[in-house]
Amino acid sequence: MKLVMIGEGAFGHKHLDALKNIPDVEVAALVGGVAESTQATAEKYAIPFWTLNLDEALSQPEIAAAIITSPTPIHAKQALQVMNTGKHVMIEIPMADTLADAEAICAKQQETGLVAMAGHTRRFNPSHQWIHQKISVGELKIQQMDVQTYFFRRQNLNALGQPRSWTDHLLWHHACHTVDLFAYQTGEKIVQVQALQGPKHPELGIAMDMSIGLKSESGAICTLSLSFNNNGPLGSFFRYICDKGTYIARYDDLVDGYENPIDVSHVDVSMNGIELQDREFIAAIREKREPNASVQQALAAMQILHLLEEQLEN
Repeated sequence: MKLVMIGEGAFGHKHLDALKNIPDVEVAALVGGVAESTQATAEKYAIPFWTLNLDEALSQPEIAAAIITSPTPIHAKQALQVMNTGKHVMIEIPMADTLADAEAICAKQQETGLVAMAGHTRRFNPSHQWIHQKISVGELKIQQMDVQTYFFRRQNLNALGQPRSWTDHLLWHHACHTVDLFAYQTGEKIVQVQALQGPKHPELGIAMDMSIGLKSESGAICTLSLSFNNNGPLGSFFRYICDKGTYIARYDDLVDGYENPIDVSHVDVSMNGIELQDREFIAAIREKREPNASVQQALAAMQILHLLEEQLEN
C-alpha cells in the first residue's frame, strides 16, 4: 500500500518511524512546507518523491491514502482535498480547529465512503488500552480522571525547538486528547462542561493556562489542567481514580497508585502508540471497515471543544 505523508515536522517523523514496522506499506511521497527540510526528510527516510504541492503528490501512481501531520490550521482543507481525489486519510489530532470544519470533514467522509480517521493516539497507547479492556469486561469503573498536560512554550517553537509558522492551542489541540479519551474510556456522553483560562499571551494571542472540567452521564468526572508555562517535566499524565484501584498512565507506561509498574507489553503487538494507531488505519483500509477513532467517532470531542470555547470567550 502506497501512502503520502503530509508534513515534514516532528510528528511526521514519528509516523515515518512507526510505518517502518508495518508490513507491505510504502511511503511513496512526502509533502512539506519548506523545501530544505522536506528534501532532508525524504532523503533520511528514502522517500522517492517529495514536493510542496499536495495535488502533485496525490497524483503519483498507486497512492491509496494520506497521513496528515501538517500545521493544525490546514488540516481540514487538506483532508477534504485528499478525499476529493478518492484517497483514504488519517488526520493528526486535532482533525480541525473549528467545529464547522470538523463537520465538513465528516460530511465528506459520508459522501465518499472512504476511511477517514483522526489521530487520537491515546486510544491506542498500551497503557490506556489496558484500562479500556478492564472497563469493557466490568472489572473497573472510572470515578475520576485527573489529567495534567504541561509544556513550556513561551515562544512559538515546535517540539524540536524550531520556529513555528502557526500557533499551537491548549484547547483545540491538547485538550482534544483528553476530551476524547474521557468519553471513550467511560463509554458515555459528556453531559456537563466548565472551563477557565488565564491571560492571553501578548504576542501569541492564546491562553497559556487552562482548567477544564467534564462530567459523564453516570457522574464520572474529569479534571484537566493545561499549561504552556510549566518549566518542568513535559507531557500529559493521566490518573485514573477507579472503584477498584488507581492507575497512572504516562504515554505507553502504566503504574498503580503507589507507582508499582504494570506490565502492558502483552496488550498489543507494539509498545508504540503511534505505530498501533497507524496499524489500525492500514487495517481499516484493507478490511474496508470503520476504524477506531474514525472522524465520525471523533466528532463528539469537537462538539465539546466548541462548547468549552463558547464558555471561555463569553
